Amino acid sequence: MEEVIVKEVDAQGRISIPMKWRKGWKSRKLVLMRRGNRVEIAPIEPTPPSNLFDSIPISNSVDFTNPHSIKKALRELHEH
Repeated sequence: MEEVIVKEVDAQGRISIPMKWRKGWKSRKLVLMRRGNRVEIAPIEPTPPSNLFDSIPISNSVDFTNPHSIKKALRELHEH
């Protein structure tokens, strides 16, 4: 459902987003996208670290205690 309201920008360039629109957002961080003369605002939803497990296939021989070993494995992955 699309809802439209008219707001004024203050002297510092701020606008207020209605509370009922912000209700349910899990973060106060937003992404602003400029598309021509339009600005789109969207909340950035936090991603729990558990969602990232097994999301990047890395060789089993990587030593996760050695950052150089991890970087090398990621470079090799990127090259393929």
